[in-house]
Amino acid sequence: MTGQVRTVDGRVAGRRGQATRQKLLDCLSEMLSSSPYRDVKVIDVARKAGTSPATFYQYFPDVEGAVLELAEEMATEGAALTDLVADRSWVGKAGWQTSEQLVEGFLDFWRKHDAILRVVDLGAAEGDKRFYKLRMKILNSVTSSLADAVKELQSKGKVDKDVSPMAVSGSLVAMLASVASHQKGFQTWGVKQAELRPNLALLVHLGITGRKPTK
Repeated sequence: MTGQVRTVDGRVAGRRGQATRQKLLDCLSEMLSSSPYRDVKVIDVARKAGTSPATFYQYFPDVEGAVLELAEEMATEGAALTDLVADRSWVGKAGWQTSEQLVEGFLDFWRKHDAILRVVDLGAAEGDKRFYKLRMKILNSVTSSLADAVKELQSKGKVDKDVSPMAVSGSLVAMLASVASHQKGFQTWGVKQAELRPNLALLVHLGITGRKPTK
């Protein structure tokens, strides 16, 4: 965490205060992994962190405020997903490797942050602009880079000029997000992770290049 950490009333938190604040966030994150968002109460978070509700309110206005802090941190980390596709080749074997690495990185990120992403999706679906912006921040980091990849392929005559780069990239990223949030559901269909990922990478490769990958 960079920069000064402040309490709700604007005071700069000292080292102990920052440690307490982080512990509250860690406990909240852990609770979101096992409890529905609406069921998480300030008193329960404080008790788990070994402190009081009054201390919680020194750092966050309510549970939602603390959740937004977690979501901000997660979205900042998610911006690095662009590295999975920025300036990568989509030609030949390198193109297949790029699609594989994108799928691996995207699904791993979603699994790591599954609990907070479920809350972000819920907030965005309910029309909360704060959660919607955070969700789009994560998705945009990949969408823009994929669109650039399509444009580059178009400039080389490898993808039809009539293809809309943003429409294709946006559709693929929406697909990735949907699949990523449904990973456990694939098990009920008898689909293993070892099967899901390469087949998802195949769809991504076909979507970007319009060609069967060279493996």
